[in-house]
Amino acid sequence: MTVETPSPTAAPPVDFRTSPDRYRHWRLAVDGDVARLTMAVDPKQGIRPGYELKLNSYDLGVDVELADAVQRLRFEHPGVRCLVIDGALDKVFCAGANIQMLRQSEHGWKVNFCKYTNETRVYLEDLAEASGVRTLAALNGATAGGGYELALACERILLIDDSQSAVSLPEVPLLAVLPGTGGLTRVVDKRKVRRDLADVFCTLAEGVRGKKALQWRLVDHLAPSSRFAEERDRLARELADSVPDRSDRVGVPLGDLAFEDGAGRRTYRYVTLSWDEDARTAELEVRLPDEAGPKLPEEAHAAGRDWWFLDLFRAVDDALLHLRINLPCVNLVTVRVVGDPRVALEHDRFLTEYRGDWFVHEVVHFAKRVLKRMDLSAKSFFALADAGTAFAGTFLEFGLAADRLYVLDDPDEEVFLGVGLLNGGDYPMSHGLTRLEARFYGEPERVARLLESPGLVPASAADELGLATEALDLIDWEDQIRVYVEERASMSPDALTGMEANLRFPGPETMESRIFGRLTAWQNWIFQRPNAVGAEGALQCYGTPRRPAFDYRRT
Repeated sequence: MTVETPSPTAAPPVDFRTSPDRYRHWRLAVDGDVARLTMAVDPKQGIRPGYELKLNSYDLGVDVELADAVQRLRFEHPGVRCLVIDGALDKVFCAGANIQMLRQSEHGWKVNFCKYTNETRVYLEDLAEASGVRTLAALNGATAGGGYELALACERILLIDDSQSAVSLPEVPLLAVLPGTGGLTRVVDKRKVRRDLADVFCTLAEGVRGKKALQWRLVDHLAPSSRFAEERDRLARELADSVPDRSDRVGVPLGDLAFEDGAGRRTYRYVTLSWDEDARTAELEVRLPDEAGPKLPEEAHAAGRDWWFLDLFRAVDDALLHLRINLPCVNLVTVRVVGDPRVALEHDRFLTEYRGDWFVHEVVHFAKRVLKRMDLSAKSFFALADAGTAFAGTFLEFGLAADRLYVLDDPDEEVFLGVGLLNGGDYPMSHGLTRLEARFYGEPERVARLLESPGLVPASAADELGLATEALDLIDWEDQIRVYVEERASMSPDALTGMEANLRFPGPETMESRIFGRLTAWQNWIFQRPNAVGAEGALQCYGTPRRPAFDYRRT
């Protein structure tokens, strides 16, 4: 028997917009080329009522601010070469995800919380890999569960050596769940901790301290209390100096993303999301401007946050999060990119030519991360390429990310798809393949042919080339699409989520895809098992005088 929990619709919608002057849980300070992000969680400011965020424990609201801080560092403080993450409390860095929050949350909220937190940790790793900002976790006290997982997402880990502070992943022995934000995978894949030692570590509720943590590769550096701050600053300086100087860069303020909410609709400048919860469907419309611009990096810098390409992808990102967290009953999303496909390809040429400019570089990588969020969203996506659409270049990625791509083949108003220069590798999926490579995993020669001759492809040829799931004529279009949409929206969302997660990622794996594939799937399952969430499950009994009662049959 599972515990009844409040429906997510009872709470107000989550707004993913924030800024450093509105942070309640983090302090961001930039000193030259070193940034310091200090975790100072306000216990009274949970994103939902009913729990306190004690000991720097966190919920979705804490991670929304963390994601915003990482994003702002990339755009607003491009001169930063090292980011230090530390804690404001004495003898505690972070106690991990708040257990009371998990206990009272319904299943979907828990899973979506874990997924968003996973993505935020991956974004932190991408900050180092793609943007060259070195990262250091300075653990000034006890670091448990999600707190250690945050540290694992950094390149280096410094632990205070005071005979008391330990790093731990105590979820298995204490809560009968898993470290839900990539901990298990990062311990063995990234830290390369020996399997038997990792097994011991992940079943020790008290964790591992000092020299043993260093010997087991759980941390990189130790420092006594008397020299902890000094060692933190020394390592930050060393890491910053390992990156070429970038003090000539001028940041681009992001501000808040603007949108208007209406009944069943959210409208942004270049994007509209509309939904019908009774039909379990939504429509995501992406609109291109009439002209490709900018033509030079200086023009992109001058436009700043109003550069249409950046503004558009910020809107898509927000729309995807709104769908995930605030519209759980939507099962199917239809996607249309409206505009001139030649505009899309011309803009891709600008992005390709000036990818060496730091701002252009960051915007392309942001688009990459947004497209990955679409891949990982537990929604079905059907792309509809009909009259007036522009699935070309970067915007072809929306069609390739969709589970199906339907194309209208009408001789009176021809529809074009377009392969561009960036489709060949600038937007990899979590498992390292491009969406073209994933689509044609059994026919790699098709990818080579398409990339050798980039440009527009008429709908009449899209089916033959394999870009279309099906090409429909005008007579059949409306009725067939309606049937396909109604059929998909009527299917079990649980079964569809499992099916899509298997079909979207053929071929090889990376650490990132393993994190989402292993942990998201199994955490989803474990979060429903009575051993964790039943009336006598460990998650329900933790912090009470009751002992959990387990069903000891392995399944």
